[in-house]
Amino acid sequence: MYDDDVDLYKKHTQNSHNLFNKSLKQHVNGVSHNIRYFKPYPFVTKYSTGKYIIDVDKNKYIDFWMGHWSLILGHTNKTVTKNITKQVSQGWMYGTVNEQTIKLSEIITNTVPIAEKIRYVTTGTEAAMYAVRLARTITGKKIIAKIDGGWHGYTTDLLKAINWPFSESESNGLINEKYIISLPLNNLEASLDILKTVKNNLACIIIEPVLGGGGCIPATKEYLKGLQEFSSRNDSLFILDEIVTGFRFRFGCIYTELDLKPDIVLLGKIVGGGLPIGIICGKKEVMNRSNTISNEKSKRAYIGGGTFSTNPLTMVSGYHTLAMLKNKQIIYDKINKLGMKTRYLLNKTFGNRAAITGKGSLFMVHFLQNDISHITNAADASGCNKRLLYKYHFRLISNNKIFFLPGKQGALSYAHSNEDVKHLINATIKFIEVFRLQSK
Repeated sequence: MYDDDVDLYKKHTQNSHNLFNKSLKQHVNGVSHNIRYFKPYPFVTKYSTGKYIIDVDKNKYIDFWMGHWSLILGHTNKTVTKNITKQVSQGWMYGTVNEQTIKLSEIITNTVPIAEKIRYVTTGTEAAMYAVRLARTITGKKIIAKIDGGWHGYTTDLLKAINWPFSESESNGLINEKYIISLPLNNLEASLDILKTVKNNLACIIIEPVLGGGGCIPATKEYLKGLQEFSSRNDSLFILDEIVTGFRFRFGCIYTELDLKPDIVLLGKIVGGGLPIGIICGKKEVMNRSNTISNEKSKRAYIGGGTFSTNPLTMVSGYHTLAMLKNKQIIYDKINKLGMKTRYLLNKTFGNRAAITGKGSLFMVHFLQNDISHITNAADASGCNKRLLYKYHFRLISNNKIFFLPGKQGALSYAHSNEDVKHLINATIKFIEVFRLQSK
């Protein structure tokens, strides 16, 4: 039946196939982001609107990927589009200080308590790279502690313990991997034991409150507080990567709900309204170590934003996205309720065949095997049936015009509805029947 799904997909995506063959000649593996490739070939998107992406063959997919989870309002939101269009007529690249940046920063600093000072970049990778540079500068220590399965971009300083088996190097060309250690999510005792072995040279702990690429797994409050307490006692920095979670579940960051007091918070995705952005937020005394005027070379953390940082299009997009989120609590009420409903119905539909993880408007399916019954960390997620997850997602694409990037978590937006959840559940029921999935 999987071969039938592939045949059906090929039948309906012939223009995509032809275009992707051209892309293969021009780009490594035909893509510029590794995860965007899937077999037999990815469709080629023509345009998007609301909850849909439409490919070059005019297939219209309900989108649960939502631009790497960055489009909380949906595609081409009218208010954001109108203001981006207006800004284009006034210039889209200044390379100077601009008022648009100040307006976006005012919203962030008034909402995120830790954001006493901000530095903008254009990607989450850069934000994470600079955050650990700040930590090493301030502490004079070298070792970075991250989480198994934790994704903080492609920076060499953090490219370790992302994919199973976590002990293997993720890439050639990496140096000083000995200065990166990884911890098992939600196992505080084991994590503290590891941290104690490097405490004299520990610059910081960096963690996502919800493990994104590692399985859409929330960290428990107790685990997060335990890591924060250790870093505080050890004079190490505690960094929260809220690039996915910032402004996703509420207007602001999740750390305030968890009674946490991080030294640095990273933001991205939603705060750019779908345009390129990365943000390092922190206490004044932390961020001021990047001040090139008051700090000599030996005392500073050199942080550059990059040519396209604070470009007015991104700043306008981010400002109007956050302004809508601030003024319409109904948005969070709706998408969080949809997320809860989606997880509940998927759990009910799959029964003990799969576990559903997530929080708020984020969710992910894990097909259980190897005596795994609960998903608490990336090791559990890695032990699940990834091949079956790809088959599930691919069948949704080929047969039901529902798009998840195969193998990844889903995100709901303000453009989604109860009907979309119902459509997903009906397609899931059919998948179980076709593949004859047995209860465990």
